Amino acid sequence: MAKQFKFKEFSVDQDRCAMKIGTDGVLLGAWSRVSHEPQSILDIGAGTGVIALMLAQRSQAEVIDGLEIDTEAYEQCVSNFEKAPWGDRLFCYHASLLEFVEEIDDQYDLIVSNPPFYTEDFKSNNEQRDTARFSDAMPFEHLMYAVANLLSDTGKFAVVIPFKEEDKLISLGQQYGLTPNSIMRVKGSPTAEIKRSFIEFSFQEEKLSESELIIETSRHQYTEDYINLVKNFYLKM
Repeated sequence: MAKQFKFKEFSVDQDRCAMKIGTDGVLLGAWSRVSHEPQSILDIGAGTGVIALMLAQRSQAEVIDGLEIDTEAYEQCVSNFEKAPWGDRLFCYHASLLEFVEEIDDQYDLIVSNPPFYTEDFKSNNEQRDTARFSDAMPFEHLMYAVANLLSDTGKFAVVIPFKEEDKLISLGQQYGLTPNSIMRVKGSPTAEIKRSFIEFSFQEEKLSESELIIETSRHQYTEDYINLVKNFYLKM
């Protein structure tokens, strides 16, 4: 895989990140709503910084912060931010989520997260390691607690999770007064099962908007909906 991933308006080095650029992150960066004109954005678990960079391209937010606990990924994110056209609006913190919540008094108008979640793809036939990996992944409880503390009253929180976790996350959010406003369920092809849920939460009650996105009709034959979402970013779209 090429070490550098080139987008239309920026490029991202990813050789030091365990989590490479993937469809989930790019879709989240493209799907997250910015029509409320957020002035401050936080990307929890920033990795390469790609989602924050996409939101810098899409919005006029003056403050776009990333949060990354892994040292290698943090250093790579900082480097990607520094060489971006919007470097003066981007900053990455090196801390755990709970440390960050304790330290930061600011609130954000938009919070996004493509959290490291445990999936069956990672089963190693070593139960102890699988359990450790499961608890190493960011617990949803921590995520929703942090968002409830860091989100402004009129802010939005956009997240991508495995579809099977959708109900769990929504009920957790409701414990913190966070309501789902919008859900997009994604599957790879028309016959595939739904794999991911993209959910936007806020403290505001809104009529829930639900949609489904199919990525491709056959190999590399992308749907119009998918192309429309990502065409401002991918070079070949």
